[in-house]
Amino acid sequence: MANLVESVESMEQLALVWRAFVLDRDSEADVRDLPGIAVRWADSPFAFWNCVTLTEVGVDTRLMERRLREATDVMRAKKHPGFLWIFEDLLDSDARASLEAAAEQAGLAYAFAGTGMAGDLLPVPEPAHPDLTFVRVTTDEHVRAYADLNSRAYGFPLQNGRDGLEGSTLWTNQAYAYLGVRDGVPVTCAATVEAEGRLFVALVATDPTWQRRGYGEAVTRKALYEGARATGLTRATLHATVAGAQVYPRIGFTPNSPMHFFGLRG
Repeated sequence: MANLVESVESMEQLALVWRAFVLDRDSEADVRDLPGIAVRWADSPFAFWNCVTLTEVGVDTRLMERRLREATDVMRAKKHPGFLWIFEDLLDSDARASLEAAAEQAGLAYAFAGTGMAGDLLPVPEPAHPDLTFVRVTTDEHVRAYADLNSRAYGFPLQNGRDGLEGSTLWTNQAYAYLGVRDGVPVTCAATVEAEGRLFVALVATDPTWQRRGYGEAVTRKALYEGARATGLTRATLHATVAGAQVYPRIGFTPNSPMHFFGLRG
């Protein structure tokens, strides 16, 4: 039961935080709560800002198949591609077993996997890394560097990441967003944002040239430390990629629901 509670928390944090993210990009963004589906779609070339997720608990196979078709219809009506996020623990056992086949039948293709995570983090000393200087994102130049790091890390064209972040007031004024700088060059980044009594960790990325040196962990600790210091919050949530899922438990996060990301097929 505890794991289900945290899985619901993870889904609700996505719906809450992505509302702010997509409205930061476009006040006319598609932000709707439909029966069983949350739509958070900026229709941006930055695909992470285009999101649909299923929100009901204990979904059986028949209802899942219906929701997948409805989500696909939403996605097909958009100009730019994005992802359907599925929190596996919100499905019943039969629906989990048939998810990929049902998604394919609905016109979706599996994109990648992830994991919801949460933790009650104790106060920690201010992070440090011998290679890095941490710089808070406050200028347009910082935002562009942050966007470019995400594009390189996740394989997006640079312009797509810039479209997703340049001009953002949330990233410079509300998020606790940090760059890790090595020899004057930004090589890693992470941010936390306040979300209903929690800190949500978002858009952690490291330049592929500089991965596996502990940079992502260090800058994530910095974003958490500064966010907690400013807000007093100690509980945090995030959605980890496969690579990140091995790092975040060292900081104090515990996995909850496996996650599955789908895009439109063909």
